[in-house]
Amino acid sequence: MGNLVAIVGRPNVGKSTLFNRLTQTRQAIVSDVAGTTRDRQYGKCEWCGKEFSVVDTGGWVVNSDDIFEDAIRQQVLIATEEADLVLFLVDVQTGVTDLDTDVAEILRRTKLPVILVSNKTDNTNQQYYAAEFYALGLGDPFCISAATGSGTGDLLDEVLKKLPDATPDDIDNNIPRFAVVGRPNAGKSSLINAFIGEERNIVTDIAGTTRDSIYTRYDKFGFDFYLVDTAGIRRKNKVTEDLEFYSVMRSIRAIENSDVCILMIDATRGIEAQDMNIFQLIQKNNKSLVVVVNKWDLVQEKSQKVIDTFENAIRNRMAPFTDFPIIFASALTKQRIFKVLETAKQVYLNRKAKIGTSKLNEIMLPLIEAFPPQSVKGKYIKIKYCNQIPDTQIPSFVFYANLPQYIRENYRRFLENKIRENWTLTGTPINIFIRQK
Repeated sequence: MGNLVAIVGRPNVGKSTLFNRLTQTRQAIVSDVAGTTRDRQYGKCEWCGKEFSVVDTGGWVVNSDDIFEDAIRQQVLIATEEADLVLFLVDVQTGVTDLDTDVAEILRRTKLPVILVSNKTDNTNQQYYAAEFYALGLGDPFCISAATGSGTGDLLDEVLKKLPDATPDDIDNNIPRFAVVGRPNAGKSSLINAFIGEERNIVTDIAGTTRDSIYTRYDKFGFDFYLVDTAGIRRKNKVTEDLEFYSVMRSIRAIENSDVCILMIDATRGIEAQDMNIFQLIQKNNKSLVVVVNKWDLVQEKSQKVIDTFENAIRNRMAPFTDFPIIFASALTKQRIFKVLETAKQVYLNRKAKIGTSKLNEIMLPLIEAFPPQSVKGKYIKIKYCNQIPDTQIPSFVFYANLPQYIRENYRRFLENKIRENWTLTGTPINIFIRQK
């Protein structure tokens, strides 16, 4: 179960560059235009065998001057409510600005660990200039250069020192964990209330660290699972403007701590950009998925044609992963609520599916022979054998080939589709690896 580290600071201090450095990707698009892409602000960082999640808050600022500074303050507030640690980035070449002072004031009030990071410190002279950041009252500035990577190792050591242990002890890992996610107002709370109702049998709320998820054990009608609900401190009055960023920060934790995500979509509004943001988080974390189209009672026309159109729209937006169940329900009238639980349970079992090696080869090898991978530069690619890797988080299969490097993405997809056609793996992502035989 991971910790969450948020990078905050005013525009152009190098938040995205640091994010790319920590997550070892070039994902965040780095440019001098404020407010570049938004869906790439989340990644994982591994250091000394420990993994934590990193959120770059910069991608969520609305680009207009009057609310610019407010938006940044707003995000710093959200970040302090949701993260376990904050990296406050300042730019040694411009020194302390008014906005830096404002942000520092918010950060001094939180009980969170905050690390002050003086970026763009490219040479020794500039380290002396970093001394002016002591005025922010947040302790020693860490001098780094996100662009060249100098100083980032020491910074990461410090991050690991200050992160809390984030695993609640009393969680039984053999019991499935379901998270209900979706954007604000899609009906998440109503769904959880409809599940749990007043007739609680055994409900234990186990909280991890301060901002951690709360696990509600649901044990009745033949079900036994934890509902993951991100507890945190829900001070709604603070987060009126930036609901999008807030709900993404909220979802990250619930998604990471679950096995199956129940993604709620509002039937009266269809799929919106924010639903896609949350879907991408589910995919990045390799979680299983059940889509619930909620508020179905409010839709006037419920013909099969409308249902099909809706389903197709959802699958098209979420392609190439389309093998997941969609349920039309209403949390308010409790219509098909039970079906949601049954489906989530089934999807969890699919996630744990084990396919025998002989059966796998018996079905897959003739299919591969009938449709072999394209030959490359006159070389024929042969796949002789396949098996499922034991004890993985999601079903993972290895195909042994003579020239694995030449097998293209579309052929992997073909293999995945054939596995899905022959075995029930609905709702769960699968891994296909191709290795030298």
